[in-house]
Order: sequence, then structure tokens, then C-alpha cells
Amino acid sequence: MTRTPRYSVITPSTGRRPKALSFAIASVERAFCHAGLDMGAVEMLVGFDGVRGERVSAASFIRWFDIPADGDFGNGIRNALLKAARGERLLFLDDDNALTPEAFSLYDAHAGIEMVVGRIDTSASFDIPFLPRPDVHPITPGNVDPLCLCVTRELAVTRCGGWQGSPVMPQAHERHFRYESDFLNIHKYWRRAMSTLLIDAFVGIYDAGCGLDPQGMNTRQTRRALRDRDSTEKS
Repeated sequence: MTRTPRYSVITPSTGRRPKALSFAIASVERAFCHAGLDMGAVEMLVGFDGVRGERVSAASFIRWFDIPADGDFGNGIRNALLKAARGERLLFLDDDNALTPEAFSLYDAHAGIEMVVGRIDTSASFDIPFLPRPDVHPITPGNVDPLCLCVTRELAVTRCGGWQGSPVMPQAHERHFRYESDFLNIHKYWRRAMSTLLIDAFVGIYDAGCGLDPQGMNTRQTRRALRDRDSTEKS
């Protein structure tokens, strides 16, 4: 009989960041070891966007998926992985982010809460050092990211239908609609959750793998790297 994992980690990947993906995987293993969990308690689902991506680890807790090209900023891939997830609780970890070592310990401490929102370190990405900011409601546009979340499968998949894609597919303003989709899904989870909790502790590191795979950086990461390089050269 197959054991039901306690956690499923949902990881869409472009397939262009093997080193960053390895870093993300290592952060998951470090976090469940820190929490005293064995591999059977955690599964990590990695879904590649339209490519047969490199299997960068042979760890038994990883399930690999080669998914047809998404075209919707990874929303369809995230939804497919959610539907395949077996865990009782779900985390969202993109291939260029990382969990903190304390993440699973923090979530275990609040096992009775349907939706836990933790803080994430954004100092490598934005001028804001962390999200959610304490001065506004946590579930507002630009103040929360999927990396902040631990939600039950019952809430996300059964009651909310998984992860919905962008409301429209524009050619312009693409970043706006990608982040709007994130917020709309998170807001839906928050509204339908029977219990919610914001914890003042760090569960993730945003852009932790930025720069490990120069060919895999997105536009925002490239701009940030150029600014940091120019600032260093001027100093």
C-alpha cells in the first residue's frame, strides 16, 4: 500500500535552470531533514514546460513530469502538478527559489490550519526585504507569492479546483497578468479556507538560485544583475 505523503512540493520548471533546480531540491531535502521527516513524508513534483528537462537528482522523493508547452506563464503546469499531488498539504516552489531549513518545522507546528502564509526573503530580488509586508493585509496584490503558502490539498484541489490560469492572454503587459493570476488563486484560497494563519517567520527565499544558470534568468533577474554589476563597477 502506497503511503500518503504529508507534503507535496509543486515545482514548475522552464528546464533552463538545472543548477538552480538542484539548489531548490537540496533546500527541500535540508528542510525535511531539519524537521525530522523521512523521505516518505515529502514528495516533490517537478514539471518541465514543453521540454524533456534534465533529471538533476535521483532522489526518490522527486516525481518528474514532461508537460506540453504551457503558454500561460506556468499556470497550466502548476495546475497539472496539483492534480497529480498525493500529499495532504501543498507547497509551491519555483525552480529558482528555495525553502528555508525551518519551513517544514514551521508548517508542522500549525498542522491544523488549512492555509498558512509565511514570510519570504525577497532581498535578492526587490528593494522590499521580505513579503508579506507587515503594514498591509497579507493577501493583497504584490504583497504575497505562492512561495509563502502551505495549503491543504482539500482546500486547493477539491474546493478551489486547483490553480486557474491567467484571466486573459495578452501580448502586452505579460508580467502584470502572470502576477495577477498568482494573486487571484491565492485570494480564492484565502476566502475559502476554513482557517488561516500568517506566521512571522521565514519559510522561503525568493530568487535563491538567481545567477546559477545565466541562460535561465528571466527579464527581471537580468535587469537586477546588470544593476548590481553597474553599482559594483562604479564603487
